[in-house]
Amino acid sequence: MKEVLIAENAGFCFGVKRAMNMAQKELEEKKDISVYALGPLIHNKQAVEKYENMGLITIDKIDDVNQNLESEMIIRSHGVPKITYDEAESKSIDIVDTTCPFVKKIHYIVSKGEEENKSIILLGDSNHPEVIGINGWCKDKAIIFKELEEVKDYDFDKTKEYLVVSQTTMNEKNFDNIIEYLETLGLKLSVKNTICSATRVRQQAARELSQKVDVMVVIGGKHSSNTQKLVKICSEIVDTISIETKEDMKDVDFSGYNKIGVTAGASTPDWIIEEAIEFLKTC
Repeated sequence: MKEVLIAENAGFCFGVKRAMNMAQKELEEKKDISVYALGPLIHNKQAVEKYENMGLITIDKIDDVNQNLESEMIIRSHGVPKITYDEAESKSIDIVDTTCPFVKKIHYIVSKGEEENKSIILLGDSNHPEVIGINGWCKDKAIIFKELEEVKDYDFDKTKEYLVVSQTTMNEKNFDNIIEYLETLGLKLSVKNTICSATRVRQQAARELSQKVDVMVVIGGKHSSNTQKLVKICSEIVDTISIETKEDMKDVDFSGYNKIGVTAGASTPDWIIEEAIEFLKTC
């Protein structure tokens, strides 16, 4: 039997667990109304499907809410731009707001910074819903960078004051490298490290475990930003396999590995992790 080691802090983070619990409560208590989610509740296909089987209706835009029926709309854990709240209010759509409190804090920081006429630098993936949401709280004016090379190519205005925030799931090493570079430019710079503490601890635990095993298995959605960052961190140290469920491992040859490490993204349900671990023990 293989030795399987599990990283600390693998699986649901506080924000995701909170969102899932809030959504479950609505589905259980509001069986007589339509419960919508604006975008996938979390970045895990299996978990979303489970809730959709309970009655959750996932939509892409507010116009998809059937206003002829009694309904409510869940704002997912990633958060949304301010304009979404304004639109929901104008259409008299009741909202259940499951935005992660750590993301909400960034909304407040950039909104206040924009009011104070600061230029917002937002570090993260411009296509990620969390980043889109944050940008929407500073009138979509944020300068968004994902990698250090992009920062080096940008022409900064030294007469302006810049406020730096980041996506909660950003790789901390990338964040530190970018800040270190920005500080060499002589800018008027305020830095808020808004990487979630759970993300920081999860990434460090994955890094440490990767140094003790022959291979790492990272469990989580293919579209989950924090999961893919774990994949990148682990793969820089040891052979790494990225999976969504145990089914993805059925054709993987583990014969050359004696010690297997496991970690999981913040949107990965416990039952998926447990099934994967049981599978690995039988390899």
